[in-house]
Amino acid sequence: MSTADRSAPTGGRPRRGFGLIGPRRDRHTIPSGDLDALGLPVGDDGTVIGVDAQGRPAVLGINRPTPYEVTLVGGLWTAQVLALRAAATGARIAVETGRAQVWTSLAQAAGGGQPCVSLHDVGRVPPQGASAGSPVVVIRDCGMRPPRGRVVSGPWQSVVTLLPYLSPVAPRLMRKSALVGVQRVSPDEAAQVGRIMSLSTAETQALSTLADGVTLWCTDRDRQFVMTQGTDAESGLLGSARRMD
Repeated sequence: MSTADRSAPTGGRPRRGFGLIGPRRDRHTIPSGDLDALGLPVGDDGTVIGVDAQGRPAVLGINRPTPYEVTLVGGLWTAQVLALRAAATGARIAVETGRAQVWTSLAQAAGGGQPCVSLHDVGRVPPQGASAGSPVVVIRDCGMRPPRGRVVSGPWQSVVTLLPYLSPVAPRLMRKSALVGVQRVSPDEAAQVGRIMSLSTAETQALSTLADGVTLWCTDRDRQFVMTQGTDAESGLLGSARRMD
């Protein structure tokens, strides 16, 4: 029997250019009423930053084809874990900071020896050439009053601004950000965050009692408390989760 004969369906002509025809099986179908029972654990692509209140992975889709701004009012530890995990997804990390000494060990350890984390003085971040194949996350660790950055968010280039506390520039940054993370703050700061982000009374009150490693992540529509716990490698490099540096 020729190859053409073996590849031809019974009673039909051979399919040229499509390779061999595989075995025939019935289609896999289920009644529409059974779909709810599937419960497949599928979420958005991105960086796993921790777990939510139900213990499910919480994912930040930080590498995007559109400009994306993030403000984190919190500790250095959480920002550094985010940097490590974003680098693990293939992003290049550019850190703009006035305290390079606290980022040096991370930059040396990240990427398994590949130069995926670069450190830059405040106001000295060069163009990064972000692309779909080489996304960039710029982390601005510039203190309470970060100056306006020379490098801004753009396609495949997100900007994360770290604020240790709710500074005078925080309301402006939070309002223009697509995503805002807030860790433990004072009751007065919590009340201000509640007004800016339109939080519920319970969410506002919780902000002054959050444990180390817990962040309230907010978008225009969603609110989610997330617990971030370091892996063994992250804890060995950065220590345990902490709100204060």
